[in-house]
Amino acid sequence: MAKQNISLSVIKRLPKYYRYLESINEKGIIRVSSKELSDITGLTASQIRQDLNHFGCFGQQGYGYNVKELIDELSKIIGVDKDYKLILIGYGNIGHALYQYQSFRELGYEFEAVFDKKAKSLSDTNLKVRDISELADFLEKNTIDIGIIATPKEAAQNVADVLCKGGVKGIWNFSPVDLKVSNGTVIESVHLDESLFTLTYFMNSPEDFIF
Repeated sequence: MAKQNISLSVIKRLPKYYRYLESINEKGIIRVSSKELSDITGLTASQIRQDLNHFGCFGQQGYGYNVKELIDELSKIIGVDKDYKLILIGYGNIGHALYQYQSFRELGYEFEAVFDKKAKSLSDTNLKVRDISELADFLEKNTIDIGIIATPKEAAQNVADVLCKGGVKGIWNFSPVDLKVSNGTVIESVHLDESLFTLTYFMNSPEDFIF
C-alpha cells in the first residue's frame, strides 16, 4: 500500500504503538486486537486501525494483529531496524543525561563522540569529551547519522550549520531555540519548556483535554 499524505500526528503515534507492543510481546502475548490496543494506549480502536492502514494491511478481522509481526513491521517503518551513529554536542546536564540513557544503545543508537567547549574539565577516565573546535574535522573523517545538540541557545545555530555541512543526516535539538537546517538534513526539536507549558495548560483547562 502506498504511503500518501500521512499526517505528523499519525507519525508521532507510531512510536507509542511500538512501545506498547514491545511491552505486550515481553509478556508472551502472541496476538492483540485493536480493541485491546485501545484499552492499553487510550486511543480508539478505529484510530489505531486507520493509523496502521496508512502503511499496510497488518491485521485480520476476527484475529487481530500478530504482535511479533507488527513489531517487525513498525520497526522498519520507524527505522529502528537499523543501527545509527550519533554524536553529542554539549555535555551539560541534559547532554549528560542523554549520554547515560542506556536504552539508546540497546536500540542500536551508538555514540561515536561527545563535544563541548569545556572539554578538558569534563573529560574523565570513562569518557573523552572532545573540544567543540574539533567537530568539523571529525565530521570530515567520520560518517555520522545523527547529531544531538544540547548546547546553550547562543551556540546552537553555529553547531547546526557545522553538522549540516558535515553531512549529518538528522539533528535532534534540545537547545531552546528554533534552528534552520540545510543540505537535506532533518531536524526534530525537543523544547522542554513547551512541553511543560502544555502540561500546565491542560491542568488549568481540563475540559479541553481530549483522550
